Amino acid sequence: MRLDLSSNNFGGQIPWSLLNLESLVYLNLGGNNYVGQFPEVDSNSTSISSLYDFSKQQLVGHIPRHLILLYLDGNQLNGTIPSWLGSLPSLEYLELGSNQLSGNIIQFQSRSLSLLGLRDNKLDGLIPRSIYEQVNLQVLDLSSNNLGGNLEFEKFSKLPSLGELNLSFNHISLSFNHLNNNTWPQLELLDLSSCNISEFPYFLRASQNLDMLYLSHNRIRADIPKWLLDSGKDSLRYLDLSHNSLTGTVGQLRWKKLEYLDLRNNSLQGGLPIPSPSTFFFSISNNQLTREMPPTICSLTRLEILDLSSNKLSGKIHQCIGNFSQSLSVLDLRNNKFHGVIPGTFSEGNVLRNLDLNGNQLEGSLPPTLLTCRELEVLDLGNNKIQDTFPNWLESLPKLQVLILRSNKFYGEIGFPETNFPFPKLRIMDLSYNRFSGLLPTKYFEHLTAMINSQEHELKYMGEGYYQDNVVVTIKGFEIEMVKIQTFFTSIDFSNNTFRGEISNVIGKLKSLKGLNFSHNELTGTIPPSFGVMCNLEWLDLSSNKFVGDIPEQLTNLTSLEKFNVSKNQLVGPIPHGKQFDTFENDSYSGNTGLCGLPLSKTCGAHQSPPSSLQQEDDLEHGNGFDWKVVLIGYASGVVIGISVGYLVLSNGTPDWLVKVVGRKQRRRTVKITH
Repeated sequence: MRLDLSSNNFGGQIPWSLLNLESLVYLNLGGNNYVGQFPEVDSNSTSISSLYDFSKQQLVGHIPRHLILLYLDGNQLNGTIPSWLGSLPSLEYLELGSNQLSGNIIQFQSRSLSLLGLRDNKLDGLIPRSIYEQVNLQVLDLSSNNLGGNLEFEKFSKLPSLGELNLSFNHISLSFNHLNNNTWPQLELLDLSSCNISEFPYFLRASQNLDMLYLSHNRIRADIPKWLLDSGKDSLRYLDLSHNSLTGTVGQLRWKKLEYLDLRNNSLQGGLPIPSPSTFFFSISNNQLTREMPPTICSLTRLEILDLSSNKLSGKIHQCIGNFSQSLSVLDLRNNKFHGVIPGTFSEGNVLRNLDLNGNQLEGSLPPTLLTCRELEVLDLGNNKIQDTFPNWLESLPKLQVLILRSNKFYGEIGFPETNFPFPKLRIMDLSYNRFSGLLPTKYFEHLTAMINSQEHELKYMGEGYYQDNVVVTIKGFEIEMVKIQTFFTSIDFSNNTFRGEISNVIGKLKSLKGLNFSHNELTGTIPPSFGVMCNLEWLDLSSNKFVGDIPEQLTNLTSLEKFNVSKNQLVGPIPHGKQFDTFENDSYSGNTGLCGLPLSKTCGAHQSPPSSLQQEDDLEHGNGFDWKVVLIGYASGVVIGISVGYLVLSNGTPDWLVKVVGRKQRRRTVKITH
């Protein structure tokens, strides 16, 4: 009997009584939401094969000795793996991956296993000796656990049928002594990522059927050997050598069927290597590549993701970049030395989602063909020499979420929207360090829907399976690389321009905004009390302007506010006190000779005492036309920031919109079942 109930969203306890079906040979309950633990052998039973479900306090039957396949992956099982599973004489396929199992891996008494999958659990200890004796084993996946120990790779030499081996992301230290080149003639997938290896496995020289090779996050400090360029040259599709210390130049890439190539975070030098035209993913970011981009880049017509960021590549960006691949979703060329203009060859129907040219030496104006990029979500052109007016015409891009124009030569007034719903998805807008002038774009503020509507704080990030969007933003005075962008993160930075005039009360509509920086402009008038309803605001910088009047008491209701700066203005009167305002220091108010009260040493007169909290809350409720509700998020949320050399802890914790570790890609395993 074969029973397949996989991927049905079933929950609760697994009906272990199914194991009592005498004719059951295949049981697949994977991809559900089952919880609980395995039944154990009942030590009080007269039969040594009776199983007891302790959660239900009842017998569930006998050990299913005829079972050939048991798939329970992708559930929420906990506890240890029961020893009786290792005694099943006919068991060939055991898949328990992606659960919460702990303890040691059991010993297997029989040698019938063809597949053993235990990935993504909490298993620890050493790999048991019995696994090295499974002579029929074809697939072994022990990845993403807490297994440890020093391991001689030759222990796997007794597994001649091994086709897939994954030991990645444990605490294992591997060495490769005394290995025969022809030990695993059928090997197709080898993943030794994060296994503390310091050399390329020489036995791969004879692996002509290799399909996927992952050696990332290790300590390999060497040139890429020439023999590796020949290994699997007619079969290799996936190669990941990222996060090592690879040196030297990359020779000609000979892999004819290559689809995925990841060489990022190494110390590779020389020119840019060009992989096979079949490649859909190519990342060689964070290396030391030089020279110009070769024209053969235009031959990669199947590319979906191209990441050449953080190198020293120079010259002009080829005109073909805009249309050489209709599948291109990510083009990341940031932090290089490209000059000239942005290519204007983006064609109709393209699927470009992320265009990042930050940190180059690009000049000229923006090409109008950017309007053809209807899927564009991230446009980062910061830190170049682009000279143009504000691109109002980009407001019609329906999916644009991030617009970075900082540190260029943009000039003139922002003006008015040209459409009824401008920038409907925009969440991050950085126009800082340019030459913009005129009034603040109030009409845009009225329609920035994604910043107006409060969003659920569900943990989601911008990006896709093989690439996570990232961006550098100024948060609380520091430039921070957000290596993953939380979908509810919102900020506006108009600092270091020459905007003038007053801030409209309309700004209070942006209730989802987390950060606002209007510093170093020529803004005048008073600080609008409507700031007090922006309950998600974490930093507010209005410094180095010409604001007058007092600091509105309503701002004390910003319970998430961690950074506040109104220095170098012309403010007067008492500094509000209570809540977050009791945490701000002198430098938040310096250069305002008319301010008084703590934390300043200047005391206020009796007639200058601030109004009570009850009075200011009543003003907010009735006086400004905005619905308002206090959200107690707390000051304890911290920020982990990266400042060129790494990450600096500023406070006590990590907000969930800033996560350093990028999730690993998921791989699909194909298993042939011959029964």
